[in-house]
Amino acid sequence: MKTKMLTKADVAKKWYLIDANGLVLGRLASQVANILRGKDKPSYTPNADTGDYVIVINADKIVLTGNKLEQKYHFTHTAYTGNYKQVQYKKLMEENSPEALRLAVKGMMPKNNLSRQMMKKLFIYKDENYVQTAQKPEKLVLKEIVK
Repeated sequence: MKTKMLTKADVAKKWYLIDANGLVLGRLASQVANILRGKDKPSYTPNADTGDYVIVINADKIVLTGNKLEQKYHFTHTAYTGNYKQVQYKKLMEENSPEALRLAVKGMMPKNNLSRQMMKKLFIYKDENYVQTAQKPEKLVLKEIVK
């Protein structure tokens, strides 16, 4: 029996809506990354973009466990001397919580060109208002994980 390798044209894409109210950042990011990659489907193909579109709302209400708001930092460096920057997650979550989720999901994707295509299918909003109403996304309730 032969294994069928799917191409991008063979896969029907769905739209999912996730309410991030009260969900833990890392656990939410890992489940979103699996949906974007298509690993939740039986037709998963590692070398093709078989994942679905994901809309995350209420990113301001994402929770970090423990002391991560105080102790965790996001680091960037532009490769120029002295351009090492760090931002505390408390400040990052207050100012730009969608960026914190985007960075977490990006870190869970493979480091290649395909992941850059998959990240374009992720839409994150601070509140309940989102633009993609014409796509009629399915509301997806993620697994309840004990905090």
